[in-house]
Amino acid sequence: METQQDPSYMLNEIVNRLRSLESKQSLLTEKTLIINKNMIDEYRAFARHIKIMDSDLRELKLEVNRIKEVIREIGKETENYARKDSVRVLEKYINLIDPIKSIAESDVKRIVNEVINADRK
Repeated sequence: METQQDPSYMLNEIVNRLRSLESKQSLLTEKTLIINKNMIDEYRAFARHIKIMDSDLRELKLEVNRIKEVIREIGKETENYARKDSVRVLEKYINLIDPIKSIAESDVKRIVNEVINADRK
């Protein structure tokens, strides 16, 4: 047996369900707007951080290039320095000759007198 329901009851039920769906749809719309706003804010913050990191990276590259240039200059300068073994060879020759011991006191006095006499002339 079929039970007939009151049409006004059915209409009220439909209206209540429609209101419930509208409320849910409104909440979803609000949540979607909030999510979109948060995503835009995060994107902007992320873009700012990327710009800062890009700027820092450029500065680091410049500093690295400057350091490389200084290192190249130091390398060029060190090429002009005498090597350790060359200095040791010179040291041995100087020690062999030993100019301080090879000049006698009388020779020094004679050279000094010659220089003084040459200045007077």
